[in-house]
Amino acid sequence: MTRSRRVVIVDDSAIQCAVWRTFLEERYGERVAVEAYTDPTQALDQLDSSIHLLLLDWEMPGLDGRAVLEEACRRGVNPKRIIITSAHPAGTLHERFDGSGCLAVIEKTEPEQQAAFLMILDSIMRR
Repeated sequence: MTRSRRVVIVDDSAIQCAVWRTFLEERYGERVAVEAYTDPTQALDQLDSSIHLLLLDWEMPGLDGRAVLEEACRRGVNPKRIIITSAHPAGTLHERFDGSGCLAVIEKTEPEQQAAFLMILDSIMRR
């Protein structure tokens, strides 16, 4: 039996968290254990090296994705297991996060970005 992969979602939108949770659970079934946090400060205590994938919104009130990314890395989360998401254009995301070492930056609303996102998810969930 395959061990569940721990996936953590940090996004201030409860709807976005629910959509991703449902999507991940339907796509990967028992292979994932999904945790979702709408308050980035509450998520901080849950960040550690056991995270298989961290889906992280860039813009959130109080603590933005950049700050959470930096703290996650300090707490042992592999940056190659972190995907930054935003409604901003992909070019803007790449400007802001290229030096971060994260796995990918994804524009939430762009269909081509969504296709790339699925390929990335499938790849990381196989590892």
